[in-house]
Amino acid sequence: MQQSTGAATSSAPDSGIGATDLVSRCGGDGGGGGGNSCSGGSSDPAVINTTISSKQTDAMEPQEEQVAIHYLASFHELCVVTALLPLVTLFTCFVTAYVFQYDDVHETHCRVYNIIPSISAITGVSPQRYFWRFSIALHIGPRIPIAFVYKNYYRSQLRRISPAQVPQTSLLITLILVLNCIEIASLGGVTYISNRENYPVHERIFITFMVCSLCYMLATIKLNGILNAGQALSERQLLSIKWKKILFAVSILSTVGLLVFFAKHRFYCHDLAFSWFAFFEYLIAIANMLFHFTIIWDFPSQFMMIVQGPRENLAQYLSNRPKVD
Repeated sequence: MQQSTGAATSSAPDSGIGATDLVSRCGGDGGGGGGNSCSGGSSDPAVINTTISSKQTDAMEPQEEQVAIHYLASFHELCVVTALLPLVTLFTCFVTAYVFQYDDVHETHCRVYNIIPSISAITGVSPQRYFWRFSIALHIGPRIPIAFVYKNYYRSQLRRISPAQVPQTSLLITLILVLNCIEIASLGGVTYISNRENYPVHERIFITFMVCSLCYMLATIKLNGILNAGQALSERQLLSIKWKKILFAVSILSTVGLLVFFAKHRFYCHDLAFSWFAFFEYLIAIANMLFHFTIIWDFPSQFMMIVQGPRENLAQYLSNRPKVD
């Protein structure tokens, strides 16, 4: 019996017999001297079962999740559509209301002669009201992430300035973000609360929009002056800064004219005073839209992505991607 068992034990490695067969043979021989020949560490059933279970567990472990891009869009094109949408809609509302609803859009409390309707008038009649509100809803959606993109864009340029300027410049960047968000919210307010429905609230929201818009323009120009001081700028960067300053100047002068003719219309009911008020209102709106349109020079070739994957893998993937200027 011992001789038989010894043969089985010694031939197992040479014949390639599996661990399970070896365990069954040793267990089948029962007691006696033959049982001692299977008492080695590598032949212990508990050890062998643990090894098999470990290999099965390793095989069942999921592979590391890879980075996958589900959506890739041109950020430049998104910004162009977002900036042009209200401008095109405003022009459409003006033409259709002026041609088909002339009497409705020229009605004022003074009952005086006017030739230019206000923005509130042409966007407060139907169906232009629904067209304008739908357009602003599409416009506001991308404006919010764009505001945060600008914040990160400005923060990435803080390394250009001296460490002593960083705290104040960071506060200015935060102020620009807050002003931009308030301006966006105010735009929604004056759009969905018309002067025909609730004039006092509409007027206050419009004033908030005007103040935040002008402060945002001024703060943006000031920030660009700080970040770009002593820097060699490209042609498109110079073009962006140049037009920002021009449009801010147009907005300031138009605001002065708007206030003057608003007083003449509100308190004295002068002929054409409301038309001049509306004219400067259009200038302010167009200057504001074009000021935001300068984003085409700030982000000429960037992309927007929706990416799936672990955060550490995503960070490594993005750090290895070529950067497009």
